[in-house]
Amino acid sequence: MVHLLLPLIYIAFISLGLPDGLLGAGWPTMYGELGVPVSWAGVVSMIIAVGTIVSSLLSDRLTRKLGAGRVTALSVALTAVALLGFSWSGQFWMLCLWAVPYGLGAGSVDAALNNHVAVHYTSRHMSWLHCMWGVGASVGPYIMGYALSLGQHWSAGYQWVAMIQVVLVLVLVLSLPVWRKQHSPIDAASAETAPPLPYRQLLHLPGVPAVMLTFLCYCALEQTAALWASSYLNLHKAMPKETAAFFGSLFFLGITAGRGLNGFLTLRWSDPLLTRMGFVVIALGIGLLALPLGKYGALAGLVLVGLGCAPIYPCTIHATPTHFGLAHSQAIIGLQMASAYVGSCLMPPLFGFLASHLGQRILPVYLLVFLLIMVLSHKTLLKKTGQQ
Repeated sequence: MVHLLLPLIYIAFISLGLPDGLLGAGWPTMYGELGVPVSWAGVVSMIIAVGTIVSSLLSDRLTRKLGAGRVTALSVALTAVALLGFSWSGQFWMLCLWAVPYGLGAGSVDAALNNHVAVHYTSRHMSWLHCMWGVGASVGPYIMGYALSLGQHWSAGYQWVAMIQVVLVLVLVLSLPVWRKQHSPIDAASAETAPPLPYRQLLHLPGVPAVMLTFLCYCALEQTAALWASSYLNLHKAMPKETAAFFGSLFFLGITAGRGLNGFLTLRWSDPLLTRMGFVVIALGIGLLALPLGKYGALAGLVLVGLGCAPIYPCTIHATPTHFGLAHSQAIIGLQMASAYVGSCLMPPLFGFLASHLGQRILPVYLLVFLLIMVLSHKTLLKKTGQQ
């Protein structure tokens, strides 16, 4: 039954991605009903990100104590409950309340599964794992857009996704015996029993600050694009709200297709090279978003930004044991996830604040700033760890 474990991990990552695009897709409809400014979507995303930061930093100890399988099942269950809470929310403060368990559920499973695949599987499986996240993240906005197109309330989109999550929880609980039969490599098994280093010591390892900044900038760029793409198309490109919700999913489709392709490219090219190629494609996509090419140019730009994002996250995570050693990989991946969620926490709300004063047209410039910082920090990471 051990050969069934990888598909189960893929299923878990689909569940991780499903809710991620719901808020951005539904927000053009939600904010007016809730009686709040459009920029307040960033407040909800910030609360979610704070929860993920906390659970990511605790992931090393949780995974050592409970195992990756139990952490995954419990985290997905917590997320399902939170999504039902979102669907019951008739006021903005209720969204903020349910954002707390949603964030706590997402962080632990993200770090635990990423380290498990980085240690036990090749780079192509890491790319395909995150491709599965893209499948979930692409389907989520589609479900919300479909609900709205049927004349349903936005809460229906959250309810449908919550029901899917409940089914996935049942699958994961039934699969717990399969997780226990996974045999670790000798070095990985030794690393799992070694005492964890305090974070203050991990921060002094060469390359750790650089990789943390890389992840912060990556998620700042990705989550800003994910959260505000529909609003950008609606408010700046004058698309109808329902159409903007559907087309906002093109960003996730670009990530999904790119990670599926990247799994095959890893057979030929290294993780650092594929990451650099991603930077170039993101730059092209931002250029299309910035140019006055109409809605189709903007749609093509969103797809290219998604394609460029595709290799960066999985390739950099997969290289973590190579950069820092198996003994530290789980803890450092936890730090990487926490840094990523700091970017998710602070930067989309900051864009919302800036856009409320300067307009949605600044989105391409905002994304470009984080791309440039990410390129420099990734170059520093490779230099500090001797991977250039």
